[in-house]
Amino acid sequence: MSRPDVNVTRRLVMKGAAAAASFTAGAAHASVPLSPSIERTAQELATDEAFWRTIAAQYDVTPDVVNFENGFWGLMAKPVMEAFFRNTEKVNRNNSWYARRDYYTDLQPIHQRLADFLGAGGDEIVFTRGATEALQGLVGGYNRLKPGDGVMYSDLDYDSIQTAMDTLAERAGASVVRMTIPEPVTHDGLVDTYRQALAANPTVRLLLLTHISHRTGLMIPVREIVDMARGYGVDCIVDAAHSWGQTDFRMEDLGADFVGFNLHKWICAPIGAGLMYIRRDRLQDISPNMSERPEGVGSIVNRVHTGTTNFATFLTVSDALDFHALVGPKRKAARLAYLRNLWVDEMRADDRIEILTPDDDRLHAGITAFRFRGKGRADDNKAIVNALVEKHRIFTVIRTGVAKGACVRVTPSLYNTADDCVQLVRALRSLLADA
Repeated sequence: MSRPDVNVTRRLVMKGAAAAASFTAGAAHASVPLSPSIERTAQELATDEAFWRTIAAQYDVTPDVVNFENGFWGLMAKPVMEAFFRNTEKVNRNNSWYARRDYYTDLQPIHQRLADFLGAGGDEIVFTRGATEALQGLVGGYNRLKPGDGVMYSDLDYDSIQTAMDTLAERAGASVVRMTIPEPVTHDGLVDTYRQALAANPTVRLLLLTHISHRTGLMIPVREIVDMARGYGVDCIVDAAHSWGQTDFRMEDLGADFVGFNLHKWICAPIGAGLMYIRRDRLQDISPNMSERPEGVGSIVNRVHTGTTNFATFLTVSDALDFHALVGPKRKAARLAYLRNLWVDEMRADDRIEILTPDDDRLHAGITAFRFRGKGRADDNKAIVNALVEKHRIFTVIRTGVAKGACVRVTPSLYNTADDCVQLVRALRSLLADA
């Protein structure tokens, strides 16, 4: 049993002290305070607290808590929020005169820019109000299942999309295979888990894959599994709600034909923005939305029918991409992983706590979940979340649905600091000492 210790190690305290010392008044009031060309690697820059303080100054964050619950949606940086206000004012002032005459002309270059960022064709993506809507359209529209086929998903996939897979199977007369991701798991063990599941279930024709789990933060090797699934004659729908912006990739890195994205999580656009991706030669395999009746196959636009959306939200996506590009996708990914590693490295050796995301950098980004050993009930983890807030002013969230038990999710953002990680470690050790 590890020795109870409410003090944080000297190494981590020094990191936190360095973070505080690096803050300057100039950085606090800078507008967009960095150059996109900084001659250091992303990993080197990830540890530079002075640099990241200038980034943190671009967020108007509540001082009431240390917020480690950034997986719900991402705060807009100040320049993005200011653009959103301007766009809201413009749309509201000009109303349908603008919306019916000029809006779609203004939206087109933003649409193409997103496609270019992802390495996709403009005809392969369409705006949605979030990843859930995109995935509902993909699952609900998938038309290749026949009676006797099967669909498969895991315990770490998103709840409502699990349900969508169940509904699709029921309507098609197909079966449902529910698999469990091992815990703990290695990269090769994870790939082998999917290989064994596919081999053992030869009727499966559709597999749901979550790139980064909203429950534990596990990042799966999507490309390897997609390629393997094709060998078994299985299509994959990929849930990338938490991955694009938290990690740096392009469509070719996923290799997937059908993907749902969020823009209001890690790209940090205003709430209500996402994307659906369908590889152009697979469009016919996703039926048009029930509200659409195109001639022939139609286009990807026919796979979504949202009704009236927030015009200002989509107009501001370009500003969110500006800030994302200015910080740098690789630098952003490295910083989030670094913050994750700060607290995980301190807690990993304590056998009173289970860290659910492996340390292999191929299997995690910034999100990681934990549970106290032997405390897998939902009530146990609600108590931990409540104690972190009430005793230590640290905000996290409970996640249920993991096969081995509920857990607490920790999700850093770019405004979090090394000192925040110091506070989290102190809080966890204090709670463990009192348990």
